[in-house]
Amino acid sequence: MDPRILRTRGALQRALLDLVRDRDLDDITVADIVEGAGVTRSSFYLHYTDKEGLLADALDAFAEAEGAELPALLELFGEPPQALEAYLRHFDQHAELYRRVLGDHGSAVAVARLSRRIEQLAYDALEATGTDAFPGVPIDVAASGLAGTVVGVLRAWVARDPRPPVEECAQWLWKVLIGPGGAWETMSGTRV
Repeated sequence: MDPRILRTRGALQRALLDLVRDRDLDDITVADIVEGAGVTRSSFYLHYTDKEGLLADALDAFAEAEGAELPALLELFGEPPQALEAYLRHFDQHAELYRRVLGDHGSAVAVARLSRRIEQLAYDALEATGTDAFPGVPIDVAASGLAGTVVGVLRAWVARDPRPPVEECAQWLWKVLIGPGGAWETMSGTRV
């Protein structure tokens, strides 16, 4: 991709993230974003159709730049994987940003993109194992349910004040994913 395009998109993404740390998305205008980015309004619309799409891209780029990646669900055996704690640490370090994004006045587009990413990981894991972890439930439905669970726990955790430590959230998320007492069989056929 052309370096100028990358610079402009990066400037727009950083400007919006800076603004969202202090204000609800509803209260931020395109004029605020372009002023913070040092670009023209036409540059904004050359790259994005709306601020929600920009925010979703900005969050993806921000998490990637910090090395915060969701763990593959095939890794979800035994204790919560360290990759999960690393991912949650990113949310913890930027809790005010994620509180606004995931909250009532946040971004439906950004939440939907996060949900789709988690849903794809769950789908891939369920399909790859060839097991029937959720008897009678189509894989896409189970994957969607798991994604909703993860996003719901993230939303509830970043909204808490005071916010419990990352390790505690990882345990909560783990327990909610595997069910009461590890009631469902893991994707590899052994008990979680």
